Amino acid sequence: MSSRQAQQLASASGEDLVEISPNANPPVVKIIDWGKFQYQQTKEASRAKKKSHASELKQIRLGVKISDNDLNIKLRKVREFLEEGDRVKVSIVFKGREMAHREIGDALAKKILNLVSEYAVQDQPPQMAGRNLSFGLHSK
Repeated sequence: MSSRQAQQLASASGEDLVEISPNANPPVVKIIDWGKFQYQQTKEASRAKKKSHASELKQIRLGVKISDNDLNIKLRKVREFLEEGDRVKVSIVFKGREMAHREIGDALAKKILNLVSEYAVQDQPPQMAGRNLSFGLHSK
């Protein structure tokens, strides 16, 4: 119908003529109460904001001589972080003379990557930064 007819219908019913989709051809409008429409839009926006989750960077620190049981506990926490949608930075810390045996840290990093490969993907390759061997993970 023409815009003039729609305007007359809206004024006769005591409601407003609200443009829903201005880019459509022809534009889509509804005859509704403007205040109610605006209230519904703000409620919908707040629900969407509540459901959204900003991804954070979580960090897990491990020693080179970590036992298998302790490693499994740490990896369970990594899995929880990844399921929540966060990225995880795994840091293997070298203490004292452990720096002379970096191959142990590399082997531990490969072991961790193999254990989490079913639910995580490596962001960056393991890199040495000072006394830490770090790499990033994100969920599949």
